[in-house]
Amino acid sequence: MMRRFWRIFRLLAVLSIVIAGIAVALVTAGEGEVHASLIVATALGVGLTVLLGTGLMTLIFLSAESGHDDHAGKRIDQESDEE
Repeated sequence: MMRRFWRIFRLLAVLSIVIAGIAVALVTAGEGEVHASLIVATALGVGLTVLLGTGLMTLIFLSAESGHDDHAGKRIDQESDEE
């Protein structure tokens, strides 16, 4: 399971780098002076946001496939039946 997560996470890291590159290209395509701090902030902000979002979604899907969610759901159903 962890091997599958890290394989997917590496692909998502490449995806976030590509998307950050596109965002930087769009920021620098405009006319006018662009500071280096704007480029760095755009690359880090967009890249880390995409990486965080896709990483969390990957964990959700892998958790659902592992069956751990089913066990927790049964426990909650049993507790609600007892009340």
